[in-house]
Amino acid sequence: MDTQSPSEIIAAWNSYRAEPQELKLPSAPDRPIVYLEAADRPQPRFDVDMGAGMTTAVGRLRPCGVLDWKFTVLSHNTIRGAAGAAVLNAELLKAKGYLG
Repeated sequence: MDTQSPSEIIAAWNSYRAEPQELKLPSAPDRPIVYLEAADRPQPRFDVDMGAGMTTAVGRLRPCGVLDWKFTVLSHNTIRGAAGAAVLNAELLKAKGYLG
């Protein structure tokens, strides 16, 4: 199995954009995923509110003997999760013409 290098994985995370970013929806962060280079990040105290709480912070990418790579992911459970996702879905439905 071909595995990507750490730099390829990080580049994929940092360059990821989806339809909400293309449509410039109000709740969509410019960068939905951000890789943090510092060895002690992400941390809730410092990173949970990135992108007004809608950005997912990733860090500590390291080799894993079982699944190739492991890493730490942080997102805001309320803003990026239940509430923010509902708002973003409504904005997407509106932008796509599904709402009146």
